[in-house]
Amino acid sequence: MNLALDQDGHLVDYTIWNEQVAQELANTLDLELTAWHFEILQAVRQFYQQFGHSPATRPLIKFLMKTVSPEVNNAVLQERFNTGLVARHLSRLAGVPKPANCL
Repeated sequence: MNLALDQDGHLVDYTIWNEQVAQELANTLDLELTAWHFEILQAVRQFYQQFGHSPATRPLIKFLMKTVSPEVNNAVLQERFNTGLVARHLSRLAGVPKPANCL
């Protein structure tokens, strides 16, 4: 699959995102996406569509606790997504632009 990515590895066109695209992006983290991962990524996309920007970590976790599960926290996300850069990598895997406050 040949995806058009920006210099930060995010999709140039977030509308082409689907589960196959997400898995292709997740392969860079040695991550096999499950239904749970897709539920989180759909919520990240919902945040982007609702608020018009990619979420920083704290607002993202609050949003996920309300929309997905109160058990979602930073440690769970870091462990299940193989990354310490939660907002950055979840936005990338969800096909939305890099959060403004990420380096």
